[in-house]
Amino acid sequence: MTEIGAFERTSAAVWERPERAILAYRAVVAALVAGVAETLGRAAIALDASDVRVSGIVVGLLVRAAIYAAVFTLAARMLTGSRWARLILVIGLGTVGLASLVVEPIGAILSAHSFGDLLTGWTPNTVLLGLFRAAHVLAVLVFLPAALTTGRPSHR
Repeated sequence: MTEIGAFERTSAAVWERPERAILAYRAVVAALVAGVAETLGRAAIALDASDVRVSGIVVGLLVRAAIYAAVFTLAARMLTGSRWARLILVIGLGTVGLASLVVEPIGAILSAHSFGDLLTGWTPNTVLLGLFRAAHVLAVLVFLPAALTTGRPSHR
C-alpha cells in the first residue's frame, strides 16, 4: 500500500481517510462556527451603540470573512490529504489564532483586583459571547493534537 498525504491507498480506486484527519477537520469547522457566531454577536452589539461607525464594522466583518474562508479552504485541502494545508493550519491556529482567543480573557484575569471583579458586569450578551469563545478555544485545542498525531490510519 502507498501513502499520499494523510490518506492510505487500500485499493486501486479507494483512499481511506484516517479518523484523525476527520476529527481535525470537524474541529476546524466547529471553531469556525463558534468564531462566526461570536463575530456576528459582537457586530450586533456594536451596531446597537449610539456612536457606531458602520463602515468600521463592515470592514472588520469583511476581514474576518476572508480569514474564515481561507481557514475553511485550508481545512478542506487538509481533509483531502494536503500536508502543507495541515501545516499552515497548525501553525496559524496553534499560534496567532489561539493567542488572539485567549489574550483578552487572560488580560481581564490579570487586571482584576479580586476574584469578585471577574464576576461583575456580566450580561446575557457577555455570557453568550464567552460561551462562543470557549467553544472556539476548545475546538482549536481538539484540532491541534488531531492534526499533529502521526502514524498510519487504523484498519478495521
